Formats: sequence, structure tokens, C-alpha cells
Amino acid sequence: MNVKQAQEDVRRVYRAGFSGPLVAAVIWAAASAASQWGSSATAMAVLFFGGMLIFPLSSLVLKLMGGPASLAKGHPSIALAMQSAFTVPLGLLVAIALGAVEPSLFLPASLIIVGAHYLTFISLYGMRSYGVLAGVLVAVGAVAIFAVPALRDLSGWIGCVVLLVFAGSLFVAYRAEFQHTAALTSPALRDGGISDVS
Repeated sequence: MNVKQAQEDVRRVYRAGFSGPLVAAVIWAAASAASQWGSSATAMAVLFFGGMLIFPLSSLVLKLMGGPASLAKGHPSIALAMQSAFTVPLGLLVAIALGAVEPSLFLPASLIIVGAHYLTFISLYGMRSYGVLAGVLVAVGAVAIFAVPALRDLSGWIGCVVLLVFAGSLFVAYRAEFQHTAALTSPALRDGGISDVS
């Protein structure tokens, strides 16, 4: 199996990955709410432990939609997907340590970590749009930390909106590719517009 075929499999099975950012947006909203109306410690716990649930919950979304929800056993992209997933909880340990010193830095630092992990999705899915998602999340976090401290308390909410927007755009991209592929493989198109109905 070549890289292009592996990427096509990942896009097809995971529907361009839209369910991950969708579930992540909900968790970011919960963490942002906890930070705003609860405590920084609660926000850290919500984002850390909630982040561990992103993959199983996004898989559940795919199952509810019908069709496959995981790659076939032995698929070459499984290892890259797992390696990418583990970077987030490990990176969040650094954000938690930073947040313990200065609570307002936790959410923007977490945005940088989550954004950076999406860079591997460019190769995993074969979609440059993940580079845009990574860049936007990293930029929001970096600006909040280094340039506009007033954005620190809002950074989690901004990240939530960004993830929601990208989840929608990824689903649209999946639908467009799926419909195109379905049209190419339809009997009518294969037979030059004439299908055998005998």
C-alpha cells in the first residue's frame, strides 16, 4: 500500500477527521467554562482527562453515523495516528506545570500543544487544511501568551470556535470527496451513462 492510498483510507474511514475537532470543541468549551466560573485546577483536569476521551468519543460519533469507525487491523497509518494522539496528554503535562505557576497561561499554552499535534495530521490524512488548523491554534495561543495578555482568559473559547469551524469544513471536504468518488464508481458513469438493469 502506498502513502496516497493509506491517506485515502484514513480520510474515508474517519470522515476527514471531522469528529475529532468536534468533540475537542465540546471539551474545550467545558474547560473554558470551568476556568471562567470554577477554578484553574478544574479546567486543567477537564482538559487533561477530557482530552483522553476525544478519540473514543469521536469514534462513537462515527459509529452512530454508520459505516466503519476504525482502520483495518494492520493498516500502516494506525501507528502514526497513535503516536500523534499521545503527544497531547504528554504535552499538557508541561501546560499544567506552567499553569500551576501562572494559571492564566494554561489554556493558551494548551492551544499551542494541541495545535502542534495537528501538524502530523497533514501526513496522516493528506490534507493541508490541518496545517491551517495547527497554525491558527498555535497563533492564538502564542499571541495570548506573548503579545495580548488580555486574550488569555478568552483563548479557550476562541480555540473552541476555531475547532468547531474546522470540524464543519472537514465534514464538507469529506462529503465532497465521497460524492465525487461515488460518482466515479457508479455503474451509469462506468458504462458511459448506460446501466444494465436486466
